[in-house]
Amino acid sequence: MKALKTISALLLLVVMTSCSSVKVSSDYDSKADFNNYKTFAFFKSGIDKAEISDLDKRRILRAIESELMARGFTKSEKPDMLVSIFTKSNQRVNIYNNAWGAGGWGWGGWGGFGPGWGWGWNQQPTATTRTEGILYVDLIDANKKELVWQGMGTGYLTQKREKKEARIKEFVNKIMEKYPPGVGQ
Repeated sequence: MKALKTISALLLLVVMTSCSSVKVSSDYDSKADFNNYKTFAFFKSGIDKAEISDLDKRRILRAIESELMARGFTKSEKPDMLVSIFTKSNQRVNIYNNAWGAGGWGWGGWGGFGPGWGWGWNQQPTATTRTEGILYVDLIDANKKELVWQGMGTGYLTQKREKKEARIKEFVNKIMEKYPPGVGQ
């Protein structure tokens, strides 16, 4: 019984830590010379279309700005590259019917005859709902007005204000690890 509890606790820990990560991918124009991009600005008309709160937009933009500046980019009125974002969210409903466990005293023990105790299914499944978010970061060649790189991060979101900023930074950091393409991957 103790081993079963230990295994259950370990499985719960693995599931919880795997859910907290951000899955990322990226795509890019193989003909683009990423060494030519040294300055950036935000593409306001693209960002305005993102369907999230203005507070979250600012959090995302601050995180992107910080990541780009850490990579040696500078913000400019005449940029080489424009930055835009796009977001999506999905409600994920998980239904668990893992309530296998010890029965209790009562009628219908083994074989359904007489009082008894035994193992059995608890017929009440549990359901949880979580919001999975997708953040796209688009880098656009400012002169050609063409998308040259796109990073995408998928993970679970939080509604708690105290944790939002850290979660957004994690999303942006993981996405920007893929830029520039081919470096350190």
